[in-house]
Amino acid sequence: MTITDLASLGSGSLVGFVLGLIGGGGSILAVPLLVYVVGVAQPHVAIGTSAVAVALSAFGNLIGHARAGHVRWPCALVFSAAGIAGAAVGSALGKRFDGQMLLILFGVLMLVIALAMLLRKPAPTDAFAPLSRVTAGTLLPRLLGMGGAVGALSGFFGIGGGFLIVPGLMGAARLPMIMAVGSSLVAVTAFGLTTATSYALSGLVDWRIAALFVAGGLAGGLGGTFLAKRLAAQKSLLTQVFAGIVAVVGIYVVLRGAWTLWG
Repeated sequence: MTITDLASLGSGSLVGFVLGLIGGGGSILAVPLLVYVVGVAQPHVAIGTSAVAVALSAFGNLIGHARAGHVRWPCALVFSAAGIAGAAVGSALGKRFDGQMLLILFGVLMLVIALAMLLRKPAPTDAFAPLSRVTAGTLLPRLLGMGGAVGALSGFFGIGGGFLIVPGLMGAARLPMIMAVGSSLVAVTAFGLTTATSYALSGLVDWRIAALFVAGGLAGGLGGTFLAKRLAAQKSLLTQVFAGIVAVVGIYVVLRGAWTLWG
């Protein structure tokens, strides 16, 4: 075990812990951890490696939600299909950007997500209507448009996009929160695999680090899930704390990237 291996395991554990604790958001920390803690020198390799880890972790969580009946497959599959096309375009564009500039934009996205988390209002109370021939005229354009946009952002930055996908599904299909979380994992897995494939074909994935990151994430996820059950009544507080962490890391990423480019 080298220092890099231990850092990969530890960083993966932290991401898994956060995912288990608040049900999402850990992947937004993966790229900064890979760059600044694990020491992945190339931002593009960090993004590709993160995409592999995010996709595998999401698939593992999807199995449990599917067994619990929390996945609305028609909506999830349509959203994911549009998102796969968006993720393919987004990842192709991301690889064309300068690595440090991409990190700066990634930091800005972290700040936007942190602010959205802090200002997030309760979901609308509109009754969920399943995707069918009757609702297709209204639901399909919303699912396709939202899926494509979220997929493009996911591919561009190499993130799972859970905090974008969940509100996207709730807004487009009026899914209840638990159904949106379960269904989002279909899209997170699909987007992650699309981005990972694009980066892997360009030789921009460190497979050893990815494997260690996933292994650490599985262990961390168990701990986060255990603690979440003990702190179930304080989920809003945990979300606020996590938003603060995302904001701080986002500021650091922006400043570090700016200093590297123009300092």
